Amino acid sequence: MEVVYFAWVRERIGLPRESVTTAAATPRALIAELSAREPRYGAAFADPSALRVALDRKLSDFDAPLAGVREVAFFPPMTGG
Repeated sequence: MEVVYFAWVRERIGLPRESVTTAAATPRALIAELSAREPRYGAAFADPSALRVALDRKLSDFDAPLAGVREVAFFPPMTGG
């Protein structure tokens, strides 16, 4: 699956996107798996409450199933103005 990072998440990880093979069943489990890779992921995902997730470009929940999902995007909350 493709994992896409936006804003400061992308800056901390150092990549805009990457293809990952995962056994994670939810975005929350994917965060745990990615965070265990190396410190830059741990820094990006240190406070999941400061993040939002989209599955196949639809805003979703961190406990939603990843089965069949092709793209997961992580980004900070957006504000209007």
